Amino acid sequence: MAAHVADTHEMIRVHGARENNLKDVSLELPKRRLTVFTGVSGSGKSSLVFATIAAESQRLINETYSAFLQGFMPTVARPDVDLLDGLTTAIIVDQERMGANPRSTVGTATDANAMLRILFSREGDPYVGPPNAFSFNTASVSASGAITVDRGAERTRAEKVTFTRAGGMCPRCEGRGAVTDVDLGALYDETKSLNEGALTIPGYSMDGWYGRIFRQCGYFDPDKPIRDYGTRERHDLLYREPTKIKVEGINLTYAGLVPSIQKSFLSKDREAMQPHVRAFVDRAVTFTTCPDCDGTRLSEAARSSRIDGVSIADACAMQISDLAVWVRGLDRPAVGPLLGALGDTLDSFVDIGLGYLSLDRPAGTLSGGEAQRTKMIRHLGSSLTDVTYVFDEPTIGLHPHDIDRMNDLLLALRDKGNTVLVVEHKPETIAIADHVVDLGPGAGSAGGEVVFEGTLEQLRGADTLTGRHLDDRARLKDTVRAPTGVVEVRGAATHNLRDVDVDVPLGVLVAVTGVAGSGKSSLVHGSLARRDDVVAIDQGAIKGSRRSNPATYTGLLEPIRKAFAKANGVKPALFSANSDGACPVCKGSGVIETDLATMAGTATPCEECEGKRFEASVLEYTFGGPEDPRDISQVLAMSVAEAESFFGSGSAKVLAAHRILSRLVDVGLGYVTLGQPLTTLSGGERQRLKLAAQMGDAATGVLVLDEPTTGLHLADVENLLALLDRLVDAGRSVVVIEHHQAVMAHADWIIDLGPGAGHDGGLVVFEGTPAALVADRSTLTGQHLAAYVGSQPPA
Repeated sequence: MAAHVADTHEMIRVHGARENNLKDVSLELPKRRLTVFTGVSGSGKSSLVFATIAAESQRLINETYSAFLQGFMPTVARPDVDLLDGLTTAIIVDQERMGANPRSTVGTATDANAMLRILFSREGDPYVGPPNAFSFNTASVSASGAITVDRGAERTRAEKVTFTRAGGMCPRCEGRGAVTDVDLGALYDETKSLNEGALTIPGYSMDGWYGRIFRQCGYFDPDKPIRDYGTRERHDLLYREPTKIKVEGINLTYAGLVPSIQKSFLSKDREAMQPHVRAFVDRAVTFTTCPDCDGTRLSEAARSSRIDGVSIADACAMQISDLAVWVRGLDRPAVGPLLGALGDTLDSFVDIGLGYLSLDRPAGTLSGGEAQRTKMIRHLGSSLTDVTYVFDEPTIGLHPHDIDRMNDLLLALRDKGNTVLVVEHKPETIAIADHVVDLGPGAGSAGGEVVFEGTLEQLRGADTLTGRHLDDRARLKDTVRAPTGVVEVRGAATHNLRDVDVDVPLGVLVAVTGVAGSGKSSLVHGSLARRDDVVAIDQGAIKGSRRSNPATYTGLLEPIRKAFAKANGVKPALFSANSDGACPVCKGSGVIETDLATMAGTATPCEECEGKRFEASVLEYTFGGPEDPRDISQVLAMSVAEAESFFGSGSAKVLAAHRILSRLVDVGLGYVTLGQPLTTLSGGERQRLKLAAQMGDAATGVLVLDEPTTGLHLADVENLLALLDRLVDAGRSVVVIEHHQAVMAHADWIIDLGPGAGHDGGLVVFEGTPAALVADRSTLTGQHLAAYVGSQPPA
């Protein structure tokens, strides 16, 4: 009995996991070891690691807090699993982009800025105040008040004094580093009155609350054209500060258009806006560097305080690798422990391959891989042990040269006595695992099972997709395509690029390579992608509601709805869950959501439609003929691969739908269901979905892809290469930013940037064929590609 208890303390036990596509999965994971989870995209890796193990750990931790505190925490529902035992505190280090908050920077997202502020508040000359005096998120405040003064023999009396709180925020730009100028002509049509719909701002309809406020505020005549307004009326319409008013007996706040726009639109991250709002902001608002603080976000006082001639603004603008050297060189015994901690944090950035960043870099501009590695910083120096760290493809965005350093960090976390769970596709990281769990055998409904557990060597001999492809190596092509022309890039100086001149060949497959931070994205997105004939496809979120799915996004649902309508003699709108065919109870969402306050909310299938989203009468209409009739909900539940077969033959043949489905299969999304919410797709899946939609356009111009191998299993990389070949052969010029050696080897031309990252990069260090790069071996990329294809190992 004692031995059994000891064993359970050494294992995380999962029994009967059924989250998403998991099929009653049971397994035991060794604690204080590094376990890598492998399998094709959609096989169930994330469902097991994130949606089951990590989710339950976080849910149980949240339940230890009071109901009051839980009300401020994100609610986590219990995963669909029979038993989870032996869990420890889980820390998730994922690839979610950091912060839609425009005030968040690399420095504020870690402890680095906080330590710098303390340093300058203690050692800066002249002294300007406590740490908040160096914070661009804290404003200076002055206020008057009364205090009681005891005059001893005199009577006690009150005196009026002024209280001040020093903050480091630039008063002009309010700590944003940029000032805005609003084009008033984009806010309204001055030939119309308000009642005639003069306002052209999204959401400012005269039919809603804004209309009632503007019509009844009393500051101007809503029936008078705006061009006829007097000075006072125009000022009140545009600039009046928030003022309490009463409309229809309700106390409300009125504010002019400009302060209203600043509050409702400009306080949000542009990328988080809905497309029509973003288009309005781009049209109506211009952003320029603040002339008072020169973009540093800091007040003059904060910038005036220096240590050895360096201000906090100078320090935050330094490349982190340089800042680490500066901090280590300071001889300030009074703050020795602080300098040591700050130096360790900055060294962690360098160790993790982010030394090229600066602390003033907006957090929202980091890629998913950079964001994930930045989140790691706070854990590397932690004294916690027996924690479960959960990583989602930590090698994304890393050059082969940097993967070794990432592996060292993962092993260091394990060696401190922690359990490390990693979802990964790269053989280099699978190779360091103590234990491997392979899921499959396929994706979606064809996956969800554990098909292998064991060591790396055992995996090599396993008859699974991962085992069979673990040692795959792409070959250099015997012949490469000849370019049909070039795009000339001259004097490129975006970010760290150093006046780069380069010719990008057309009509071929071009790989842009180099270590993270070498300037690849700056060259491609800052110069090439700005051309009118270039289409750039990234991994960013696809705007839309949770009702959006692959069928709606690609336009696939349109020919399907028309086919259903024609076959049944009814209108197409019946076959939309967002239109006439929606279930009247759940309004087409398929679930009934219940807010349980401090507890996790519930989303239960709608009893009326049983989660099918459609009105019952709509589901009586079928399509596909007597041999295989399907209703619209059954079609949306199909995987892409199943639907391609269904709509490609027999009485269910719909050519327009089949063409779209074939493209989705081509990009490796055959396992995704047609009705799967877009919000559940990974970054790599989003990029491939965008690519499939783009493939329907005429095959001309330049197509730019940013790391298209992200999230792809080893077995799928070969399919991607075939797809890239088909795009080029059909007339596209394809440029990929890529770290995967298989893509480099398969390219017709390579543009390698470097030699290092940040100010150590920004140059084109090689242009030519992959074979020439391997023969040259003068760059880090060349050395690693040579090792990959079986030549000389990297230095």
